[in-house]
Amino acid sequence: MNRGAEIALYAMMLILPLSALLARRVPLGQTLKMVLAWIAVFAIGLVIVGQRDRLKPIWDDTRDALFGRDQRVIGETVRIRMAADGHFWATVNLNGVERRMLIDSGATTTALSTATARAAGLQIDESGFPTMLGTANGDVVALNAELPELRIGGIVARDLPVVVADAFGDTDVLGMNFLSRLASWRVDGTTLILELPPTRQ
Repeated sequence: MNRGAEIALYAMMLILPLSALLARRVPLGQTLKMVLAWIAVFAIGLVIVGQRDRLKPIWDDTRDALFGRDQRVIGETVRIRMAADGHFWATVNLNGVERRMLIDSGATTTALSTATARAAGLQIDESGFPTMLGTANGDVVALNAELPELRIGGIVARDLPVVVADAFGDTDVLGMNFLSRLASWRVDGTTLILELPPTRQ
């Protein structure tokens, strides 16, 4: 919609309530007050629409303050808010495939479901020795693979060893072999803070 069409639309939107006021034969003083109020409302609306690109950062910050955001990238730091289940979940790019992964400092190795490993195009070593993992649901036999690239915001880990198993279901886990590559990671209240290492891996 071009600028002229937008102005015509707003003019029509302003005329409609004014016509309704005149049809009701509201006293002149009250009519003038309501006319000025409507003009002010539409003027503010025009300013907001015209400056929406400049106002977007303010809106985003206000929205985050009111409703929160699960994951924010600030420079070389990624801040992840604790989910309702009490865990930290990161939005991760695995070799070009986006997944939501559980961050688990109790897991030694990053673990991927078979579906995620296939989507990311990983070469799974089916001829080598499998890895035995102890999980909350018992021991799991997993195969080994290597993830060429993992990204969380500006944090990049390359050639990251992972384990793959059907038993993981649809859950993917970021383990200590990823966290140990960071400059630091810590929990501040209900926020997990990940910081980029001095030399990117």
